[in-house]
Amino acid sequence: MKTIKLFLGIFAIAAAVYLCAALIPPFFANYQLEDAIETAARMGSYSTRTDEDIRAEVFKKAQDLEIPITKEQIKVQRASSQTGQGYGGVVIAVDYTVHVNIPGYPVDLHFTPGTKNKPIY
Repeated sequence: MKTIKLFLGIFAIAAAVYLCAALIPPFFANYQLEDAIETAARMGSYSTRTDEDIRAEVFKKAQDLEIPITKEQIKVQRASSQTGQGYGGVVIAVDYTVHVNIPGYPVDLHFTPGTKNKPIY
């Protein structure tokens, strides 16, 4: 009986380690992409960069992180300035899905990172 419990315990630990190794990297990559999106929105609010430049920057970061997205999945919108001065805020939204193959139970993880940055003036 002790041997069976030992094998079941080892199996449970091995399964937990395998699941963590399969599921944590997509969540970590999403976290890094969110950080890049926030930085791009912050910098875009105070510069003359076009929406296409911001989209290209976010797309390049996603490619570096091996996130499966296209440029069309990255929505960049510049909000108008309320004071009539400056460039206004930048809204960036990304919607993508990552497929993770877990034996017996494949999973699609859906992520929607985004940010809205308003200038301080």
